[in-house]
Amino acid sequence: MKKIIILVMAAVLSLAVADARGKELKVLYWNIQNGMWAGQEDNYDAFVKWVKAQDADVCIWCEAETIYYTGTSKRLPREDRYFIWDEVAPRYGHKHIYVAGHRDGYPQVITSKFPIENVKKIVGDDRIVVTHGAGWARVKAYGKTFNIVSLHTWPQKSHFRYKEASKEERDASAARNEGDVNRLEEMTWICENTILTDPQAEDNYWLMAGDFNAVSPKDNWVYKFPEGDSRLLVHDYILKNTPYVDVIWERHPRNFYTTTFEYKRIDFVYLSPALYGLVEDAQIVEDEYTRPHRHASVKNFQDPSDHLPIIVNFKIK
Repeated sequence: MKKIIILVMAAVLSLAVADARGKELKVLYWNIQNGMWAGQEDNYDAFVKWVKAQDADVCIWCEAETIYYTGTSKRLPREDRYFIWDEVAPRYGHKHIYVAGHRDGYPQVITSKFPIENVKKIVGDDRIVVTHGAGWARVKAYGKTFNIVSLHTWPQKSHFRYKEASKEERDASAARNEGDVNRLEEMTWICENTILTDPQAEDNYWLMAGDFNAVSPKDNWVYKFPEGDSRLLVHDYILKNTPYVDVIWERHPRNFYTTTFEYKRIDFVYLSPALYGLVEDAQIVEDEYTRPHRHASVKNFQDPSDHLPIIVNFKIK
């Protein structure tokens, strides 16, 4: 009888531990540089091994379309560009795949252990062009609904409308800081079409992640840009006009962690206050695999990416 009681207690304890672990949610965000270009040569084996080891429940991939020939900086014809995710995501345990809205070869893809619902694929309109697109998806897990916004803003110093213009016109646009204005226009559009549509956003679960191609006023103690500098416009807008919380800053105040090999933090994960309240840990991950290093033969390409990933762990109550 004593042995039976001990076995029953052990089983109950095991179930309790499993239930506690089951209510943890891990989100991984990463700009993987041109569809994980570095993984094309080894059939993504090193990439899959690393992602599988993280055991994330939801992954948000930036620059998620393959656009270059393997081992080169030569672009594939537009009609030959492709997505790897139907093949690769199941290898690290994700069977649900979502492609955000996009106009070019730099979209975001979300993969998940849980079903993903499309709410809105965002590309702007005739007036505001969201160049690399964005997406608003929902993931339901453990009885909770998580709104996930992915994005990747325009990277150039000149405005998008000068993309096909002469070099002189692009240089003049850059001199007027119009690339920064372009990014602000995109960010305003994205927020107005996602979190700002929700009157209860502070109390609901919202996550916005991406390559913002812009730095935050919270890090200006490092950059030391003049007050009102246009490079701060994007995050200044977010911080003043939305309830979003910068999770890396809040978890690591007065510590600066770059997300690129250029010593800039331009990749962010923002959370609504309610979702931030569930955070157990948040880290920019620089390890032996993720640390960027220049490719041996292809100029301006990094292995495995020119950005670092961000991982956020949540404890679901």
